[in-house]
Amino acid sequence: MSLVLPIIEVFRYTLQPIAPFTWFGLGISTLDLVATVRLCLILRQIREQLYLKHVSVKGVAGVEQKSFIKSLTATLTVVYGGEAVVGTLLGFAPSFMVSGVVPALYASVQALIDVLPVVPDITAQLELPLSVVDGFTRAYLLCNLIPPTVVTHTSPAIATSPWTLLVASLLTANTGFFFVNMFSLLAPTPYTVTTPPELQSYGWMTADLWCAPVITGLYALLTHAQPFWADMHSLLVVLMGGASSAKAVQPVDPETARAVCALLLAGLFTGRTVKNFGVWTPFNNIHNKVEAVRESTS
Repeated sequence: MSLVLPIIEVFRYTLQPIAPFTWFGLGISTLDLVATVRLCLILRQIREQLYLKHVSVKGVAGVEQKSFIKSLTATLTVVYGGEAVVGTLLGFAPSFMVSGVVPALYASVQALIDVLPVVPDITAQLELPLSVVDGFTRAYLLCNLIPPTVVTHTSPAIATSPWTLLVASLLTANTGFFFVNMFSLLAPTPYTVTTPPELQSYGWMTADLWCAPVITGLYALLTHAQPFWADMHSLLVVLMGGASSAKAVQPVDPETARAVCALLLAGLFTGRTVKNFGVWTPFNNIHNKVEAVRESTS
């Protein structure tokens, strides 16, 4: 509890609606704003990396003029692509069809970031703290936004199906980027259909791909979101000797369960950043030098 209590308080604070949005009756929170800025920023950074890569190889041949509508289309596809697919499958209206507040927020932030003369490069120093932020925003998506679309469904077969919950989490969290990569929406050239990384060799190992159903499943297990998960939680606790009977197993408080998920995601994303940027390389070099000196003196 001492580990997750600060995380619980951070969620409580960042999920409170903030000014100036509250002046107009809009429930935009700090977490919403941070998630929006983070996504719009990383998408511009990726676009600029792809532009530099294209120019270094092929020059400016085939490069399209920069378009705000094109960049906004990519952003909204990432945000709502998965929800649109799942909404079609489960028969509910996606949130962007009900309210234009959040789409307008993404459009405004995207416009502000696009007019900036420069943005920082993607570096380990920038991505390490943002990996923790990603853990919080992804936990909110996987624990608070996705499960209700399944467990509150009007069809009992869907509302109680653990498989539906996991598939909904997988599709909602990943389909947007899947479409963006498949149609090359971030490339400086005209749209082309290509094989997205998720379908390439070892694409299934992508952390963003598998962490969605895993974390949603863990949250459902801890909170007993569906009867299946309540039975599974009880069985696991009894098998580990934590309770004398299944009836004695109680669900975990949703805020605590979400904090646990955020902690795991922050650790996962931080580890990925460390690996991708080779943060430990200097320490490995020092270790190798120490071993070389030890061998020479032995």
